[in-house]
Amino acid sequence: MSGLDSLGRVHFLGLAGVGVSAVARLMLAAGVPISGTDAKELPVLEEFRAAGVPVRVGYSGQNIASVEAETGSPITTVIASSVATAGNPEYDAAAAAGLRLLHRSEGLAACMADHQAIAVAGTHGKTTTSSMAAMMLDVAGYQPSFAIGATVAGFGTNARLGSGQWFVAEADESDGSLLNYTPQIAVVTNVEPDHLDHYGTAEAVEQVFIDFTERIRPTGALVLCLDDAGARALLQKVREPLAAREVRILTYGTTAEADLRVSEITPEGTGLTATLHWPGHSPWPLELPSSPGEHNALNATAAVGAGLAAGLGLSEAAGALAWFRGSSRRFELTGEANGVRVIDDYAHHPTEVAAVLSAAQGAASGRVHAVFQPHLFSRTRDFSAEFGQALNAADTAVVLEIYPAREKPIAGVSAHLLGHPVLSRSEAVAAVVAAAEPGDMVLTLGAGDVTALAPQILTALQESTG
Repeated sequence: MSGLDSLGRVHFLGLAGVGVSAVARLMLAAGVPISGTDAKELPVLEEFRAAGVPVRVGYSGQNIASVEAETGSPITTVIASSVATAGNPEYDAAAAAGLRLLHRSEGLAACMADHQAIAVAGTHGKTTTSSMAAMMLDVAGYQPSFAIGATVAGFGTNARLGSGQWFVAEADESDGSLLNYTPQIAVVTNVEPDHLDHYGTAEAVEQVFIDFTERIRPTGALVLCLDDAGARALLQKVREPLAAREVRILTYGTTAEADLRVSEITPEGTGLTATLHWPGHSPWPLELPSSPGEHNALNATAAVGAGLAAGLGLSEAAGALAWFRGSSRRFELTGEANGVRVIDDYAHHPTEVAAVLSAAQGAASGRVHAVFQPHLFSRTRDFSAEFGQALNAADTAVVLEIYPAREKPIAGVSAHLLGHPVLSRSEAVAAVVAAAEPGDMVLTLGAGDVTALAPQILTALQESTG
């Protein structure tokens, strides 16, 4: 793999993170000697140790020299997550030593260099759409490589080096790193303001998606959702430049204007059925056993659109998705007790929360109860009213305090801005267990550590008598 030939021994900072671990798995599979550090001990580190990878816990300016002494070979490249930057003692030591420093996305770009890339971008739906695309290509026999921001059910991992030509990658706009990729096929699911702590303005968010389309290889393809106003606006701005480079545009959505149209979206248990329409072909059924809601019908249609652009037939692409069983923290069933299903989801933007709760209302035979944890002070400040409105779609909704992640508190910003009861973790568990009845569904929502409440709620339901 020529994209990796020049890297030498690679040391990863933030090895346990979902994005960095994906790149590390790919490079390890490609035969690149690797090592890595993370701030704390996490299960994924044991996986790397078992594969013979030197691992350190806790950042230190001495770790690189320590690994070099252990392995008897010098480190030439350091690949870092978005949070392991200047000021991190290990990063600073690497910089002082003159080592090549790459962002995680640059490492992923090196892994993709000798492949035909399908890069999936958008404010929402990236993980599910890229997971679906990888599963579709795999079931169809194409042996794809992939790097995705969650573990994909059926693969048991978030990254794999396949023997085929196609490489499916989730392209993250949160820090602009999607601009490091040069895909053959780019997918844009939607364009909405988010990550304003990084971009500052909605216009800057829109611009990064314009720039992303300019990265598509000549004679490649753009797959874009016409149902989304932001994606429609993007299309108007990039149509002529893409045509000049002979980039094909394939639109999808529920609207009659879409090239690939999805209709008759019908809840079916914890999933859905729908119908796909593609010019020159008979309507074709779409079955998603584990992915409910119109948003997932659109995600699947995006994946099928990428498949069509890659040369698959409609029946081949759509039929393969019947095997898709979801990805971690995307409407993931934690379990069921006393007739109550507990679902965990990563939704952390108002549009995502609204979509997941709509899907839950369609999948539940009873009421829907939500426990939401806001993620970031800045996002809570910018979208507090929208979050409050989205949570109104639940029959009951309680909120945890803000998960700060990388941010410091902002004066006047708290979870109370959402207009729903703000409870402690133990109070939230007790509240939903007291409210839930057979046929109901409980959802834990957010990008922070609210996911840990899902098994606690399930245990409490199992122990309850009423």
